[in-house]
Amino acid sequence: MRTLTQQLTQYAAYHRDRRNIATHFVGIPMIVLALAVLLSRPSFDAGMFPITLSPAWLLFVAATVYYLALDVPLGVLMACISALCVGFGEWIAAQTTLVWLATGIGLFVIGWGFQFVGHVAYEHRKPAFVDDVIGLLIGPLFVLAEALFGVGWRPELRDAIEAQVGPTRINPQRTEAHR
Repeated sequence: MRTLTQQLTQYAAYHRDRRNIATHFVGIPMIVLALAVLLSRPSFDAGMFPITLSPAWLLFVAATVYYLALDVPLGVLMACISALCVGFGEWIAAQTTLVWLATGIGLFVIGWGFQFVGHVAYEHRKPAFVDDVIGLLIGPLFVLAEALFGVGWRPELRDAIEAQVGPTRINPQRTEAHR
């Protein structure tokens, strides 16, 4: 299994334009919330345990196990964020079918729209998951790490990533096109 540094570095290689990263700060949380909403409606009893499970809980628990294997503190924070997302998803899923589907599909489509704009308009590079499907799982972790880097968290990790893929920037191709 790759390390946290390796996973974030590979993902960061596809995300160096600051405007693209900004679109990810909007798009990825929307997609994560959409999955929590859409996967919270189908549910089933957990056998002898007095709880009800949904595909949302199963997905987010599996993702959290992976995040914890990469980095315990970051994994714990992702677990907390995931629990909030699934809690929100369950609340929306309990509404009418129209509200549930409109919210879930709306968040999903708009979130991917932000991703598309970021990669086409700013980065001029395909998304990371096109080359490695694990990028779909690393995206939320990347957004969290970037937010934490912004407040001074683990500068040695940020430096290790930037040593391999360079610092973030504004893509000059796009800047020149607007002059």
